[in-house]
Amino acid sequence: MSFSVSRRLRLTLASLVALALASFMAVVITTAPAQAATITVSTAIATQNGSTATVRGYVVGQPTATNTVVTSNYPNDYALAIADSTSETSTSKMLYVQIPDAFRSSWGLQSTPSLKGRQIDVTGTLTAYFSHPGLKNATAFAFAGSTPTPTPTPTASPTADPNIPAGYYDSAAGLSGSALKSALHNIIDGNTTLTYSEVWEALKVLDQDPNNSANVIEFYSGVSTPKTNNGGDADNWNREHTWPQSHGDFGTVNGPGTDVHHLRPEDVTVNSTRGNKDFDLGGSAVSQCSDCWTDADSFEPRDSVKGDLARGILYMAVRYNGDDGFADLELNNSVNGSTNYLGKVCVLLAWHNADPVTTAEQARNNKIYSTYQHNRNPFIDHPEYAQSIFGAAC
Repeated sequence: MSFSVSRRLRLTLASLVALALASFMAVVITTAPAQAATITVSTAIATQNGSTATVRGYVVGQPTATNTVVTSNYPNDYALAIADSTSETSTSKMLYVQIPDAFRSSWGLQSTPSLKGRQIDVTGTLTAYFSHPGLKNATAFAFAGSTPTPTPTPTASPTADPNIPAGYYDSAAGLSGSALKSALHNIIDGNTTLTYSEVWEALKVLDQDPNNSANVIEFYSGVSTPKTNNGGDADNWNREHTWPQSHGDFGTVNGPGTDVHHLRPEDVTVNSTRGNKDFDLGGSAVSQCSDCWTDADSFEPRDSVKGDLARGILYMAVRYNGDDGFADLELNNSVNGSTNYLGKVCVLLAWHNADPVTTAEQARNNKIYSTYQHNRNPFIDHPEYAQSIFGAAC
C-alpha cells in the first residue's frame, strides 16, 4: 500500500510539473514577439513606402541606371538587382538594392561575382534607388534561410581638424539647406586667386607623393609620376578640372578655372578620356586608369578618391554662385545637362558618404588655406553639411 501511495504521489507531482511546464511554454509562445515576415520582390516593388522589410530574391545583376542592369563586367560593389526569378530580364520586375560600404566586399558583384543566381535575404528601407523601386539603408544580408550578416561596426571618421580657425564657421551655425549654402558661400568666397601658371607649382606641393617628394600622385589613376613630367603630351600629367571648364564656360583665368580645391594632376590620356563628362557609374574600363570606368556621357574614378572628388565638386557649387562675374555653378541629377550644370549630385553624395574624409585630405585643405587661396572646403571640415544642402535632391 505504501508503495502504491508513493507511486501515485510521484505520478501526481510529475503531472503537476508537466502541467506547469506546459503553461509556462504557452505563455512564452503567446508573448514572444512575432518575427517579421520575409516578402517577395514583387511585394517590395509594390510597397515603396519607407517601411522596413526583409526581401527575398535572386541576384540577377547590378543596376547602373534607372533602366539598366549589367550582368557581367561589374563596375563596382555599390548595388544589386534582385528578382523573384533567376531568369528575370525585365528591370520593371527587379528591386534595386543599395549596398552600404560595410557590406560591399562581401555582397558586391565586382568583389563576389559568384553571387549572381544566388537567393538572398536583405533587410532595409523600401524606397526608390536610381529613381527605381529599391531598398536602401540595408542592415543585414544573408543567403536565403541562413543567419543574417549583422551590420559591421563602421570605420571611425577622423576627428575634427584642429587646424580649422576658431570661429571660421560661426555664421553657419544652426543653419541648414539653402540658408546654410548661402552662409558657407559668404565664408569662402573672399579667397585669393591663383594664375593658371601658379597652379602647376601648387599641385606639385598639394598632390606630392608622400613616398617620393620628387613625384606627384595622379588623381584618377593613382600613378606616381615625376613633378617635372608636366605638360600636354601623351604620358605627361596636366591640370585636370574636375568641374569641367565647359560646365560654366570659365576658362583658365583667375577664378574657378584656377581653383585648386577642384584642380588635380592627371595623366593627359586619362584626362582626355574623362573630357567634360558628368560623374556617374560608368560602363567600360579606362585605359591607364585602374578601377576607373566610363561610357558615352559619364566617368567614374577609382573608389579611394570618390569622396575627395565629390567634396571638391560640392565646394565648387557653393563657392561660385554668380555674384562675382563667374557663372553660377549648380549640381543636378542629369548627364549631358546645360552649361553651368554638373551631375549627378546623388551619385556624388553617395561617393561622399562611402569614402570619408582622410587625414591626407585634411592636410591638403589646410595647405590650400594657409599657403595658396586662404579659404577652406567646408565639406572636408564638416562632412555633415553635404546632406543638409544637397540631400533633398536625392
